[in-house]
Amino acid sequence: MVSSRLTRRYAQALLSLAEEQKQLDRVVQDLELLQRTAKESKEFIVFLKSPVIKRDKKREVFSELFKNKVGALTLEFLSLLCEKGREDVLPQIIVQFFLLRDEHLGIVHVDVKAATELSKEQFDNIQRRFETITSKKVRISFNLDTLVKGGFVARVGDTVFDGSVRRQLELMRKRFSEGASN
Repeated sequence: MVSSRLTRRYAQALLSLAEEQKQLDRVVQDLELLQRTAKESKEFIVFLKSPVIKRDKKREVFSELFKNKVGALTLEFLSLLCEKGREDVLPQIIVQFFLLRDEHLGIVHVDVKAATELSKEQFDNIQRRFETITSKKVRISFNLDTLVKGGFVARVGDTVFDGSVRRQLELMRKRFSEGASN
């Protein structure tokens, strides 16, 4: 299990350096490319985690694969990860980087689950509501979940907003049972 403190430290260092060198937008683009590559290529993940491939060889492969696709700062960062033997946690570092960047920009993540796809109007309405609730800009990630029978369930940090039909039925059942016992 990878330490979140470790990945956060690397992500924070890269974020600070990118801001200092005024290359944040470029580094964000680079990390989005690396993240897509990791999601689309199982071979890339195997490469990152392989203890058999030597650090120098990994550095060489990074350079060949990404030299014309990512900026110098990102290549230097990849080289540093290889040097420190931390290239296997690159996907987690990227996730931490985006979380830190959003935190820095005052963006809150809201995870929304619903049984069916949301219309553009519903999506926008949810986004406006949570921007009002949090007084911050909101980035929504949406997932289909068949356990949500209707409505939606949203999570902001540790807080859950349950607007599902299932939850409403549970509340009604509770009210009826409390009313019947009085």
